[in-house]
Amino acid sequence: MDTNFYRAKRLPPYVFAEINRLKAELRSAGKDIIDFGMGNPDMKTPSHIVEKLIETVGKPDTHGYSSSKGIPGLRKAQTGYYARRWGVKLDPETEVIATLGSKEGLANMAMAITAPGDTVLVPNPAYPIHPYGFMIAGGTLRHVPAIKEDGSFCPETYMRHMDRALRHSVPKPIAMIVSFPSNPTAHVCDLEFYREVIAFAKKHQIWVLSDLAYSEIYYNGKPTPSILQVEGAKEVAIEFTSMSKTFAMAGWRMGFAVGNHHLISALAKIKSYLDYGAFTPVQVAAAAALNGPDDPIKDIRATYHARRDVLIESMGRSGWDITPPEASMFAWAKIPDEFTSLGSMNFAKMLLQEADVAVAPGLGFGEYGEGFVRVGLVENEQRIRQAARNVRKLFQNKDQLISKYTPEEE
Repeated sequence: MDTNFYRAKRLPPYVFAEINRLKAELRSAGKDIIDFGMGNPDMKTPSHIVEKLIETVGKPDTHGYSSSKGIPGLRKAQTGYYARRWGVKLDPETEVIATLGSKEGLANMAMAITAPGDTVLVPNPAYPIHPYGFMIAGGTLRHVPAIKEDGSFCPETYMRHMDRALRHSVPKPIAMIVSFPSNPTAHVCDLEFYREVIAFAKKHQIWVLSDLAYSEIYYNGKPTPSILQVEGAKEVAIEFTSMSKTFAMAGWRMGFAVGNHHLISALAKIKSYLDYGAFTPVQVAAAAALNGPDDPIKDIRATYHARRDVLIESMGRSGWDITPPEASMFAWAKIPDEFTSLGSMNFAKMLLQEADVAVAPGLGFGEYGEGFVRVGLVENEQRIRQAARNVRKLFQNKDQLISKYTPEEE
């Protein structure tokens, strides 16, 4: 029987599988792993959201099939959020759809618009669903370097790479992805960059998919913009947001796609065949979150901000200088120079096995992520300081460990 399944075989081996296997082995052996590897929020969902869920679950008429597009009250709540936060007006009937998290929305958007062989411009490094959602759908990827060698982001350089990638792609790309604040690099952009992106997309007649999952996790008093703030953006763009990080609701699987009505309609059609939407009480509670006070959002942001500062300060004292992220729940950390030869995978293995600290190797986010690791702000301040002490001890034995973890030449 043929097991050479078309879509499954298109996906490369999962780079994080080895790290996950090692974590499981070490935990089984009794090791206390300080896990910065996965962006899984550890904070409690605000109480008023949980209370609304409990209240709604108690109603017998909320346990049937729901709506894959999202209940009307939830879509209206999202339009209210966009109006307050960015001054963007949306039609809840034609320009908003609820998704099972932004990840599901991005994947099904790719399925909706991609024909076999279609080319898509994707940043590299990138959150895996950005490229692989299109690969699963049968598309062809054109990777665009998203960072400079030192790990920084330069809008002008990025747009030059984007222009070059488009001009050298056959057939012409159908879409491009932008993601700010970025996962994994934590980089941010300004509204002027989005204006350039929209002008570029209109000039070349391609769609723009903007991932804004970390819209509310920003620091230094600099709120993140939305691409839909650009005049005329809805002619070519759709934007994905998530409640996972904003309200510490990752397991609730609630997100949104908003923007261009043609793209929203296509996504709605695909979803109508695939799901019945999130459990109605979850949608009602999500609406309560969006309609509720901003204090929980500010509290969650402040917690990440404090953790960021502790990470940068404590790791710096341990000998690992990490650039402070301007946004997101991650730090994009360059591997210290003396460990560069190990590569991101072996460096991550070394931290895990020798310091009980788990991080995500940059290679897992694309070839241009090599030389870096992603550090999630998902442990409390005490645990972050303990991780820094462990790292400091590791660095004191660097010569021996470099020899141990240097990959063998083939």
